[in-house]
Order: sequence, then structure tokens, then C-alpha cells
Amino acid sequence: MAELDIGQHCQVQHCRQRGDAGSPISGRGRPGPGSDGRGGGGLEHRSKDSHGCPEVNVVKERPKPGQHRPYSCSFEDCAEVELVAVICPYCKKNFCLRHRHQSDHGCEKLETPKARMVATQKLVKDIIDAKTGGAASKGRKGARSSGTAAKVALMKLKMHAVGDMSLPQTERIYFQVYLPKGSKEKSKAMFFCLRWSIGKVVDFAASLAHLRNENNKLTVKKLRLCHVPSGEALPLDHTLETWITKEDCPLYNGGNVILEYLNDEEQFLKNVDSYLE
Repeated sequence: MAELDIGQHCQVQHCRQRGDAGSPISGRGRPGPGSDGRGGGGLEHRSKDSHGCPEVNVVKERPKPGQHRPYSCSFEDCAEVELVAVICPYCKKNFCLRHRHQSDHGCEKLETPKARMVATQKLVKDIIDAKTGGAASKGRKGARSSGTAAKVALMKLKMHAVGDMSLPQTERIYFQVYLPKGSKEKSKAMFFCLRWSIGKVVDFAASLAHLRNENNKLTVKKLRLCHVPSGEALPLDHTLETWITKEDCPLYNGGNVILEYLNDEEQFLKNVDSYLE
């Protein structure tokens, strides 16, 4: 008796089992003849998992609800991960919050504009000379030239300054930080690490003084660190050490700095004297 030709062959390789007569077992998205996804399957391979249905593979690759992709830090030997991407706008690499500033991750695109620093030094000298008639050592509170006064001011700062107590004494730099107009306090004595970037100093000072800090947003005023007496906003990617160790730089241990909110196009703070009164 001849074998009845009933149903369709299973499309799984090496399996020629037939399905039910007139009603092939089908799986949506299952590969068939010519890979058109419309072939039949045998009883043994009727489930999506057993015949390698591509629809199952797609579903398995979808993240589960509430599941977040971790973003690893590109800094060498750093195992920190973040739930959101923190991309350096210069080298385009992803970093954790601790290494997001250029100087903190040794950005390959970091450049130190030496010409600008020289121009700043000249500007500071011109301002001081204009106010003192060329005698920089007269009428300037806490000036470097007044060695005794500077030492006394530094000693007073150290007595009540706040900061990261785990920092070694040799790496600490002290400032009287004048806070933005409208703050509850006029100023606060703080100390920072000499190797920190200006951006990290701003973040840390804002945290100590409980200030609103939205420097990661594009459309709002940014909190900037400005030196006295010129009022120039220091570049966020420079380090404190860059400004402290150079000759004739406006920053020095025990000196004054100002925190204020500035627009992106503002590079100088106006009415510096009003903060120190």
C-alpha cells in the first residue's frame, strides 16, 4: 500500500517529519524554504525555542523593564560605572563623575593656553597699579608682598576652614571663598586639593556652601570661580596647581576667590569690590 502524502515536511535541517494533514504546524517568523519565513514544522520542532525562531532571539535581546545599561569609565584602572553616559566633549570618551573633567582623566585634547595666562597676569598687574599708583604693595589686603599679613591671614583660615579632612596637609590650599550675591553667608573659609581641577573645586565648594549647582545643564548660568582683583573666571579644565605655582599669578595660599553664577559668554565678574566690602 502506497504511503499517503499528508501534511508538509518540517523545515528544520535533518528533520523531515510531517505535520498534520492539511494543517502544517507553523511558527510566525520561522525560517522556511528560501528563508521566506513561511514554512511548516514537525511536532518535535513546533515551539519557537526548538526551531531557533528569530522572533524569540529578538525578544531575548530586549532589556527588561527597569533594567539600565551600565556605562563604564574609560579612565585606566577605574572600575566605576554610571547609569547615564558622561561623555567628555573633547575626546568623546565616557567617564565616571569622578573623572569627567579633562584634567581628572588626562584628556588627550587638553591644552593649556599659556598666552592667555600671560595676558591675565598683565591685566592683574595693570589693575593693581591703577588702584595703587604703581605701588602694588600698598592698600592691597593679603598681598604676597606683605609677608607677615599673608601668614597671619593663612593661619586664621586654617583655624576654621572646612574641606576634605582626608587630604594630606602638603596638598591643601586655603581660600576665603566669597559666595554668590543673595547667599545666606557672605563668605566661607575652605581648603581644596592642589591637584584638583577648577571644575572640581567649584563642585566641592558648592556642596560645602549648599549652593545650587547646574553646571551640567546648557541653558542656565554656570557657577564659576573668579579670582581677585581682576574678577576673571578661571578655566574649569585648569588645575589649581597651574595658577598657584606660576610667578605673578593672582591665586595664592590664603587668598580670596569669588563664586558667582555667570553666563557662558561672561568671562569677567563685575563689581568685584562689592563682594569684599
